[in-house]
Amino acid sequence: MEAFRFTVTHQDSQTKARTGLLETPHGTVQTPVFMPVGTLGSIKGLSQELLEQLGIELLLANTYHLHLRPGEQVIRELGGLHRFISWPRSILTDSGGYQLFSLSELREVREEGVQFRSHLDGSAHFLSPEKAVEIQLALGSDILMVLDECIEFPAGLVRAEKAMERTLLWAGRSLQAWQQQPQCDAEHPTGALFAIVQGGIYPELRRQCAVRLVEMNFPGYAMGGLSVGEARPLTYDLVAAAEEVLPKDKPRYVMGVGLPEELPHYVAQGVDMMDCVLPTRNGRNGCLFTSQGKLHIRQVRFARDPRPVDESCGCPVCRRYSRAYLRHLFVSDEMLGKILNSYHNLFFYLDMMRRIRQTIAAGEFSGFLSENHLSVAGEVS
Repeated sequence: MEAFRFTVTHQDSQTKARTGLLETPHGTVQTPVFMPVGTLGSIKGLSQELLEQLGIELLLANTYHLHLRPGEQVIRELGGLHRFISWPRSILTDSGGYQLFSLSELREVREEGVQFRSHLDGSAHFLSPEKAVEIQLALGSDILMVLDECIEFPAGLVRAEKAMERTLLWAGRSLQAWQQQPQCDAEHPTGALFAIVQGGIYPELRRQCAVRLVEMNFPGYAMGGLSVGEARPLTYDLVAAAEEVLPKDKPRYVMGVGLPEELPHYVAQGVDMMDCVLPTRNGRNGCLFTSQGKLHIRQVRFARDPRPVDESCGCPVCRRYSRAYLRHLFVSDEMLGKILNSYHNLFFYLDMMRRIRQTIAAGEFSGFLSENHLSVAGEVS
């Protein structure tokens, strides 16, 4: 794994927060990092030039969706996912486990893998742990994820334990398939494979799953099946249960989180990587994140408001456009409004992560955790 390395650079003295450098075949990622979600190989509404302008170093794409359309063989023939989407920096691909979980009426989970029907045309497909790795290798991902079984909330102990055991079985098969690939091809280096901790809402199952995955010695570890309906304090407890036994020298990734006010809490628990659709999804729906809380730009009170979305934000949207204009674009259903809203929200998330890294490095993270993030949790008055 010469093309993949993780180094912790700073450690907070009062929490488990840390900064690090995650080296991949397509560049170095500063952690803690927030990954924008580009499910189909694009961040909705934002060009790659804008993503580079935002300083994004690692983005997420989805195996399930790219397998169905345009297909991994098409992408491989066109030079891999980086060349296909014209993105020179690092890419993480999810295995598709969560997407299959959300298609409960179209799939059947078996020990061998998941039989499912495409949500696009109803065609039959089968995804095994080995196939998920094969697809991601064809895509040329920098970080690959094992196929896991994500379960519904709430789920009983027996159901959660069964899904955990299947996730562990699949993790072993994924690792074996990945290890059979040449790891150090100079032109096409194989990306790193991350395991996924499951266990439902049961901390002890989460801890057991993490222990057994660590014994398999993956390059990195993720925590999945969170933020599916459980109360946030429970989410933090589940993360803590797994983190206690995960290696200190390898990256930890919490999948599918979260709101801006939650991000510092995950970092304080020793989390290095996070992703979520909220910045762009909320932006397209007119919800803007600010240092004073959420702002719903459709509200009539902004129709004559000359102020920027967030007077303390330095993004190009806040430097140039008024709330009145952004509201006009939104209620007129102008595409530009969705683009500007999404850009601002992503800038807000990424700027928060930059400030988190800076405060950890300066030994000031605890103050940031207790003071600065609290104001973003409410609504703009």
